[in-house]
Amino acid sequence: MSRMTMIEAVRSAMDVSMAKDDNVVVFGEDVGYFGGVFRSTQGLQAKYGRTRCFDAPISESGIVGTAIGMAAYGLRPCVEIQFADYMYPAYDQITQEAARIRYRSNGDFTCAIVLRMPTGGGIFGGQTHSQSPEALFTHVCGLKVIVPSNPYDAKGLLIAAIEDPDPVMFLEPKRLYNGPFDGHHERPVTPWSKHDLGEVPDGHYTIPIGKAEVRRVGSAVTVVAYGTMVHVALAAAEDAGIDAEVIDLRSLLPLDLDTIVNSVSKTGRCVVVHEATLTSGFGAEVAALVQEHCFYHLEAPVVRVAGWDTPYPHAQEWDYFPGPARVGRALVEVMEA
Repeated sequence: MSRMTMIEAVRSAMDVSMAKDDNVVVFGEDVGYFGGVFRSTQGLQAKYGRTRCFDAPISESGIVGTAIGMAAYGLRPCVEIQFADYMYPAYDQITQEAARIRYRSNGDFTCAIVLRMPTGGGIFGGQTHSQSPEALFTHVCGLKVIVPSNPYDAKGLLIAAIEDPDPVMFLEPKRLYNGPFDGHHERPVTPWSKHDLGEVPDGHYTIPIGKAEVRRVGSAVTVVAYGTMVHVALAAAEDAGIDAEVIDLRSLLPLDLDTIVNSVSKTGRCVVVHEATLTSGFGAEVAALVQEHCFYHLEAPVVRVAGWDTPYPHAQEWDYFPGPARVGRALVEVMEA
């Protein structure tokens, strides 16, 4: 076991996968010689050569379209969109082509691609480097959507994604790259080297796609979160002194509904937390499912805590960002309802 940041864990996952399968290729903007804007691919080109780790033109649609063709040919591309905010030019290729190949071909072809993209805010990136577009993918049949919250999960889930026969959107919360940020921006960030989930096996392992993890056991209220918000939810429960059960979804599509239902049936209350804007965010889907499956167990309405329905505001980042104070107020609200 090594101590790794999330960046190092992601890199290790690609390294292990490239060593195991010659059909795995890595490409995207600046991922080759430069090693990626966050250094997630550093050293891979030197180790595997320019035919297996290479730079692509600044054309997200071209990157994804090329990856789809490679996958149809039998390769397994793991491509990087430099920021999730830049995926929009490729949205047509993702949703109209990659997501439908298995369906359109009646199973004769699959599309074994992974689209890695740094997501989320908390880095003063402004409106074009802070978006959380996961709900735009969970609405599309044929895609799988993963959002890890720690290095251990990031490596195991990325290897599983690369080995999966279908297209996987792999969203990496960039605020977690170097430590488990809990939303207390005024405090120093604890590095992954001092966190249990910073311990990552060096070799090959996988984590099943579609299986959530209970990060904190509790009996008073269920908090459903993913990515950075898992750590915010843990901090909020601690700060508020509420016996909350915190679920880390890890995989949004497929969704581990059983874990959510079992928890809410026990606690009778539910708060859903995500960074993306509130309206039509993934939290709305979770809230609807909880209402459908846990109605007779609920002691209070399901509450969502999310970003504002505005473009990401650079000047008011910490008001927009769902921090422990906002989540804590929601926990108190459902407990008093």
